[in-house]
Amino acid sequence: MVKRSIHSILRTWLAGLLALLPLLVTVSLLAWVINLLNHYVGPSSLIGRGFAFFGQTFVKNPALEYVTGTLLLIGFIYFLGIIVQSRLKKPLAALVDRTVRRLPVIGSLYNLADRFVGLLDQKQDADIGAMSPVWCLFGGDGVAVLALMPNPEPVEIEGREYQVILVPTAPVPIGGGLLYVPKDWIRPANIGVDKLTSIYVSMGITPPPNLAKIAQGQPVMAV
Repeated sequence: MVKRSIHSILRTWLAGLLALLPLLVTVSLLAWVINLLNHYVGPSSLIGRGFAFFGQTFVKNPALEYVTGTLLLIGFIYFLGIIVQSRLKKPLAALVDRTVRRLPVIGSLYNLADRFVGLLDQKQDADIGAMSPVWCLFGGDGVAVLALMPNPEPVEIEGREYQVILVPTAPVPIGGGLLYVPKDWIRPANIGVDKLTSIYVSMGITPPPNLAKIAQGQPVMAV
């Protein structure tokens, strides 16, 4: 009788814990994101000190200097958005092409970043075909990983064709690993970048596409 009561109490307690768990996970993720932002753009960070430097012109309080500098940056970005949406967009893009894109190393990094932003912004002229979601089956029929294929052209390594893929990290898919895998390990995912991003952001809670077609050994499609 006592044993049944203990089990009943434990079941009730576990039910309450499971009900509370999504909220705890959400709060933990928010705390992690806030801590990450504070580390890189907080008042004590290098970028934060830059914000405070611009705010020194208007206020002398250290905390207000950071807040004022941040508000100035937000206003500048808004003003830049007005310029981009106006007729100055093409001259601004031409200026970037003549300067930043022509720098040896910085230009390559800028081009890559611009392609990623174009995918997230779903621009009509974004290089969607060069950044297509794919499944990578390690060993040909082993562990399946949902990844991005930045370039459909294979690379030959020691007489074998390899494909470059980017494997994002969860739940913030802005980083990850760059891998060269055998071409016959790759299968088309037949989904968009937004679907792939939602899968990683949800940490796998959002279901991936049906894997039935993967078993048929379909070739990689350049979409």
